[in-house]
Amino acid sequence: MKPSMFNVQVPLPERNEVFLMNTFSDAQVLVSPDVTGRLDRVRDGERAFDADEQETIESLVENGFIVGSREEEKQALTEYFTNLREDTDQLRVTVLTTLQCNFACDYCFQGDHGDYNKFAAKMTLEQARGLARWIENRLDEVKPEKFVITFFGGEPLLNLPVMYYLAERCAALCEERGVRQIVNIITNGLLLTRDVVERLAPYGLSGIKITLDGDRETHNRMRPLRGKQGTFDRIIENVRRVSDLVPITIGGNFDESSVDSYPDLLDFLKEQDFAGQIAKVNFKPIIKAPEPATPKGMIPLTVVSGDGKPLGGTCMTTAGAGKLSSGSSACDSCHFVDEKMQFLRDETRKRGFPTPDGVHMGPCEIHRRHAHTIGPDGSIYACPGFTGDNAQSTGHIDGREETWRQAIAERFERLSPHKEECGDCSYIPVCGGGCSVASHTEVGDMYAPTCHRGAMESALVSLAQRTAAEANV
Repeated sequence: MKPSMFNVQVPLPERNEVFLMNTFSDAQVLVSPDVTGRLDRVRDGERAFDADEQETIESLVENGFIVGSREEEKQALTEYFTNLREDTDQLRVTVLTTLQCNFACDYCFQGDHGDYNKFAAKMTLEQARGLARWIENRLDEVKPEKFVITFFGGEPLLNLPVMYYLAERCAALCEERGVRQIVNIITNGLLLTRDVVERLAPYGLSGIKITLDGDRETHNRMRPLRGKQGTFDRIIENVRRVSDLVPITIGGNFDESSVDSYPDLLDFLKEQDFAGQIAKVNFKPIIKAPEPATPKGMIPLTVVSGDGKPLGGTCMTTAGAGKLSSGSSACDSCHFVDEKMQFLRDETRKRGFPTPDGVHMGPCEIHRRHAHTIGPDGSIYACPGFTGDNAQSTGHIDGREETWRQAIAERFERLSPHKEECGDCSYIPVCGGGCSVASHTEVGDMYAPTCHRGAMESALVSLAQRTAAEANV
């Protein structure tokens, strides 16, 4: 017997307890220090325990804190990742209805804002019909229990006809096959109306994610219209009008100039009559790209955001959307400003809003065979973070056979969430080696790991403190 390599612990000396968690089994317990002492004795090869100690050992084995051997555990992890990759319970498709956008966020792209939409792609109804046929084939091939379709862009509400068509057509396809359809939208919220929500509700609309970049003044500075008008008040009013119809997730993108405004935003949201309808709040850092943006022509990967826009920096609001209220997930933010991320999580919880704990992250959907992202032109991508760079397209919905796309698909097939460089890191089951987009962007190698350990250790301490506080209630 050996202690699991996925055990992590946080001492709580004021309680004379230890928070013990296993990131593979997800077991979480508060124990006395003598229990962790028994783990140490198992590590050192001791096998002689009295009856009470043996009962504790059996409980630790049952919850995954003690395993037969490291080799068995590594094999179990490999099988877990394999099963995750081949899982057929859900078919997930993220659709970029358009790369056009009605906002002019400075951190999102640079250059001539007026020119951008002239060159940004927009899916036609003919292309949407082709996509529906492709989805029909996938439904017949995968035979999932759930079909999750997420609309974003660009700004997806700029292409409502395609959204309406796909939601309705796919709902019919799912009904014929006994599959549950779940619809999510990631939008800036400016064009959100009750009519839109009511039109999509019969087809499984389960969650809408909206971005607010700080308090009113900060948001209006960071996310203005293309004519520089503010957008905060209109978005808030739109949320108020639809909040009784659908769960709302609030996201936000922060940098050093905006992060301190988020507590004021949270206070504002808490005072609103729709506060109780907010399903989740989750803020992410803005990532600065290393090159100036090129708004025309081929978009280099190093300056492409999760929604495919040319950019000078990127938020991870879309590519790192995390889990919406329906349970669909996408790739979470692969860069962390540890202190500020934890600060915002704590501030969010203080006001009673649900927010991710920062420990349960992944692994990324790029490792799921039946999760796809579709660009406006019908190109297929392994994840939203690569969308917009055709050189990273793994296929096309029309089934065209192109050697270069097949080669890219084979590259993504070789991706593994268990990277050699990660060694025996305790966080591998929830990290999976990090974000492949970030690895490709930062070091030119999507197979390299991006390490989240510092952020998760910080989040683990917070999780331990909350667990201890709840134990006192």
